[in-house]
Amino acid sequence: MERSPSIQNLTQGLAKFHTLVGKISKDAANPFFKKNYASLPHIITEVSEPLEKAGLILSQFPNGDGLTTMLIHADSGEFISATYTLQVVRQNDPQAQGSAISYARRYAITSVLNLAISDDDAEAAMRPVRQAPAPAPSKVPPTDHQFAGIVQYLNGTPEQQKTAKEALKKYTLTKDQTEILDGLL
Repeated sequence: MERSPSIQNLTQGLAKFHTLVGKISKDAANPFFKKNYASLPHIITEVSEPLEKAGLILSQFPNGDGLTTMLIHADSGEFISATYTLQVVRQNDPQAQGSAISYARRYAITSVLNLAISDDDAEAAMRPVRQAPAPAPSKVPPTDHQFAGIVQYLNGTPEQQKTAKEALKKYTLTKDQTEILDGLL
């Protein structure tokens, strides 16, 4: 990152910008991942007026194998800038380079302006992390009181019998309990 010797006015402008910008909605869909995201044109449209009212200018330009983004305070000339190295999938392919530039522009704008945009299409840039399913709780034998209630329900109405059979799925029965139930099931 580079910056002017002072960024006091720039910082004040950025603070004003944040009071004006509001929440940026997701306006586009990524059909591959079936997720929504905020497109570059939409982000630019949403930040243009707040930037102007805050006295800030946002400028981006390709710079060798990167993209440089500058945030400038219009009156003082104070600035901050950063260069993002482009990740071009296929070298010598203008369309791939254009896609990399557009993608970098979108992320650089949201980073430099500290916008809270959750981009669902970023899954393309990283492998999704999957959590292992929680282990199933271990089954335990029912207490004597619970078992007596199950036996009573097994001898009851059809609805009570159904309830008792569902309850049995939650428990591991002891040998004695299994023998008692053999005559009822």
